[in-house]
Amino acid sequence: MILIDEPQVPWRGRWWSHLASDASYEELHAFAAALGVPERAFDGDHYDVPAELYDAAVAAGAVEVRSRELVARLAAAGLRRRKSSRRGGDVRR
Repeated sequence: MILIDEPQVPWRGRWWSHLASDASYEELHAFAAALGVPERAFDGDHYDVPAELYDAAVAAGAVEVRSRELVARLAAAGLRRRKSSRRGGDVRR
């Protein structure tokens, strides 16, 4: 299942959500690509998605969850990666 939390992370005048899958990275990458999210927005176990894409993500089937639930579901699925094992940065840098 694709999950998205509310846009609640401010950065550079925009608000950001996290888009994740509790099934597989393949599912996540395919969903993000279909939504038009660039690969550079992938941050190890989720995509950073601007608020402008939130409604489109939900309309495409992403399930709205709280941030804590998103993290918990990633961890339960074995897909959560610690910050130290993620790539060297994220889209908001």
